Amino acid sequence: MNIFSATLLATSLTAGFASAQSIQSLKTPERPLVLQARGSFFVGGEIVEQSRVELGGRAPADRVTVNQMYVEYMIPEGAKKTPLVMVHGASLSGKSYDTTPDGRMGWFEYFVRQAHPVYVVDQVGRGRSGFNQAALNRAIAGETPREQSPKPYRFGDRNGVWTNFRFGPRLGQAFPDSRFPVEAANELAKQSIPDMSEMVPSPSPTHKALADLASDLGGAVLISHSQSGHFPMEAALLNAKGVQAIVALEPGRCRGADYSDEQIALLAKVPTLVMYGDYLSAPTGYTEQTWQDRYNDCATFVKRLSQAGGRAAILSTTELGVRGNSHMLMQDRNSLQLAEHVRSWLDKNVRGNEK
Repeated sequence: MNIFSATLLATSLTAGFASAQSIQSLKTPERPLVLQARGSFFVGGEIVEQSRVELGGRAPADRVTVNQMYVEYMIPEGAKKTPLVMVHGASLSGKSYDTTPDGRMGWFEYFVRQAHPVYVVDQVGRGRSGFNQAALNRAIAGETPREQSPKPYRFGDRNGVWTNFRFGPRLGQAFPDSRFPVEAANELAKQSIPDMSEMVPSPSPTHKALADLASDLGGAVLISHSQSGHFPMEAALLNAKGVQAIVALEPGRCRGADYSDEQIALLAKVPTLVMYGDYLSAPTGYTEQTWQDRYNDCATFVKRLSQAGGRAAILSTTELGVRGNSHMLMQDRNSLQLAEHVRSWLDKNVRGNEK
């Protein structure tokens, strides 16, 4: 990136300029995508009674369904490999795995083209899974103290995304070898949605929904990102039978020292790959914890799995001879190269991956 383009980028971003992605700007593959089926469904959910206040005051008390997980899927035609389930991170949705901000093929489509049935979810309480508004409405109505009200949050462009996702040291300034398409950063900003995690029960119903989905599919690989990094582990602890492997992309945490020896022994039965990008020690501008700290936590987790006889690996993309990868590995310019590394790892480590 030359000085002129870098200056123009910084000016457009700080001025609030929002580029518009159009159908003409999308990079459509030449080879058709051939599917046996595509569609969507929900996993889990529970029917609860809610008061007039909890429903927003527009109608009498009634019953609603909450804590369901939305799933979108594509199933390729012909011989099939192991199903993949993709889970997004904080303040994001399943869109993370679809068309990239600069219009390239996302992991959703790529892995379908590699003969994997792919299921992309929205976490419970996020995106098309919806969220339970009851606690917010009780606080607004004064039924509960406002200071106890759940606080939805959203990543801002400067700190929550640009520096925290390691595009560069400050908004508009990219690392010299940045792999994220920073000229399309405003398109990524459009993918950000309020994170309603504080309104979701603990432990998150997403854990069980993932375990149930993997089991219903007759076995699946769970691919997580960032906030959801440890979700596949939690799902496996609930029902390891369906979780054939775990791929954790830039986990926010792996709970390396938290799991008991008994839990580690169970998780060691599941092949696990943890992958991080570059510039892990760079200040995030968001929290004092760096991504190197998070890497170290996951390295502890992987070491414990290995000591328990598991097939587990952790790497930074720099170990693949690649520099500049960001937090958004599935959206970086070399995202399909990274996807190919994951595909190769799955072929070597997942029993029955070829079907």
